[in-house]
Amino acid sequence: MKQKFNVITSTCVPLPLENVDTDQIIPARFLKATTREEKFFGDNLFRDWRYQSDGTPNHGFVLNDPTYSGCILVAGKNFGSGSSREHAAWAIAGYGFRVVISSFFADIHKNNELNNFVLPVVVSEDFLQELFASIKSDPKMLVEVDLPNQTVTNKATGRQEHFDINSYKKHCLLHGLDDIDFLVQNQQKTIAWEQGL
Repeated sequence: MKQKFNVITSTCVPLPLENVDTDQIIPARFLKATTREEKFFGDNLFRDWRYQSDGTPNHGFVLNDPTYSGCILVAGKNFGSGSSREHAAWAIAGYGFRVVISSFFADIHKNNELNNFVLPVVVSEDFLQELFASIKSDPKMLVEVDLPNQTVTNKATGRQEHFDINSYKKHCLLHGLDDIDFLVQNQQKTIAWEQGL
């Protein structure tokens, strides 16, 4: 889902669990899908946590709790560990999350999120715990993620942290470009370089 990023301000969905792996994000049985339809993968995000074995919703899981909403997922440390399946990032994007905040991401999953126009924001563990506490205190509290300035702000407390992002990926997100779009946009520069101009 190609969408330009700038500043996103949203309520948050809290998932204060550590070591959430890609099989929990999207179970392996969905990897056989012959489509990359966003709705299909979004509907099956955290499938085994969201639904009972008979297919009825698990009302104790946060995505089924109407108290929480928004396009920012706040997750515990070591998010996206396990296998390198890109389908996990497809599911996160397909559900409608634009940002995932955690204190640590598995490298491959982090890059898969970036490639699918989901911004992974790494914050300190202390800041992450403050976010969880603020959301618990007021589920309607807002978080602002400012990609141009690379800051994330807890609007409930005013606390702000800076986050790092690869400059190439930042450019692509700001302009809504995937890798192929970027190459096409710079085709003439590439041709000129190859011709030694």
